[in-house]
Amino acid sequence: MNEYRFTVLDVVAEPYAVAPQLTARLRVDAGEGRAVHAIVLRCQVRVEPQLRRYETAEQEGLRGMFGEPDRWAGTVRPFQWMQCSATVPGFTGRTDLDLPMPCTYDLDVVGARYLHALGSGTVPLSFLFSGTVFTPGTTGFAVEQIPWSCEARHRMPVAVWRQMIESYYPNSGWLRAGSDVLTRLAGYRDRHGLTSWDETFQRLLAAADGPAS
Repeated sequence: MNEYRFTVLDVVAEPYAVAPQLTARLRVDAGEGRAVHAIVLRCQVRVEPQLRRYETAEQEGLRGMFGEPDRWAGTVRPFQWMQCSATVPGFTGRTDLDLPMPCTYDLDVVGARYLHALGSGTVPLSFLFSGTVFTPGTTGFAVEQIPWSCEARHRMPVAVWRQMIESYYPNSGWLRAGSDVLTRLAGYRDRHGLTSWDETFQRLLAAADGPAS
């Protein structure tokens, strides 16, 4: 089996997608002078949170995921963020391509919850590649598989994630709630004549916190 080398050149916020998306700029090296008809590429993107340090505020934001900081040596482990794919057109030797990375700001999803808690620095990412390669053969073309051992690492600035989220959700976020909870919230908002969901949540939070001491 031929050796393929993958490099992540950059990860950028995609400004023109219909839904929130990052784009990974990849380089694929098939070997000098080697012709490839096409690649059906699949990629599993994992976050490796144990490879960075966390400020106090970040530790507070991640308490629900990893527990108390004194337990993090046993609880902070790599996790899958997403799976994505792309079709690579024919090339000889080496080519660069864009890999779409569709994202969500649903805070029930572990990746969004983790990234939301970060204030600065970088996010250690691991890209695990697989897929099907079509190459010239003695009769037509030949087919071979990319093994999961093909991988690349990249440290994405937290600012890239925040730039993407801000472009799709300016000064806002996204929460998912059950239909019965939404019905009760809507009823509370109507009964109290509140004009927005922000005002509704602020009223409920103020009631839960009680009077300032």
